[in-house]
Amino acid sequence: MSRLVKEWEGKEILFPAHSTFTIQGKDTVDFDFKNATYKIVTYIDSVGCTSCKLQLHRWKELVKEVDSLTNGNVPFLFYFHPKDMKELRYLTRRDGFAYPVSFDEKDDFNRLNHFPSEMMFQTFLLDKENRVIALGNPVQNPNVKGLYLNLIKGNGKTVSNEKLTTAFINSKVMDFGSFPKSEKQERSFVLTNTGDNLLVIQDIVTSCGCTKVEYSKEPVRPGGTLGVKVIYEAEKTGHFNKTVTVYCNVENSPLRLTVKGDAK
Repeated sequence: MSRLVKEWEGKEILFPAHSTFTIQGKDTVDFDFKNATYKIVTYIDSVGCTSCKLQLHRWKELVKEVDSLTNGNVPFLFYFHPKDMKELRYLTRRDGFAYPVSFDEKDDFNRLNHFPSEMMFQTFLLDKENRVIALGNPVQNPNVKGLYLNLIKGNGKTVSNEKLTTAFINSKVMDFGSFPKSEKQERSFVLTNTGDNLLVIQDIVTSCGCTKVEYSKEPVRPGGTLGVKVIYEAEKTGHFNKTVTVYCNVENSPLRLTVKGDAK
């Protein structure tokens, strides 16, 4: 991570001369971002599960939050290099993602910049000159999200001052077993605050859009527990192995849980 930060911080991101932005792959829009003081740009390659990488519902939440803080003055630039245009259009419509997206079929954006292969480092906060101020995926890591928001608000690279505690997760593997693809699956795991300070859940992130979580946002007192419901809705048949990542104020954060099973 430190090597990537050193390599990319201050580097200018180059944009294709002619980028076409559309809403859900249909309506072309005039998307001008040149004069923005800050901009957030993300590139999604065609490797692996597209739905897992997109996390469009989380991007919708982040766009809404940033817009409310900046009166819509920080544009988001989404460049998707699809392996299947039909699937990508379907996913944006399914998730109600009505933000401009560039479907970069020839991968021109990546050819200009040679982005890191790791998805977590294919998102950047840029200044007015398109130079990288910070990098990292803010929808996958709440610490990166906090960094981006602090920089946009002019607060600098602040560090959380929450007191640390310890926590125990009752299971590291959640096995749904075999089930019909059409049936939504629900299981729960329990976090116990085994330390002396409040346990604060900063975020719980899933590795795939087909896996969602529900939990209380209230801090957990010492000795208290927090139930987290995991909901899995299969998009296709076959074996799956997903990850639920819990970011919280414990020394060994994040905590990770494996979710697996077979959809028939």
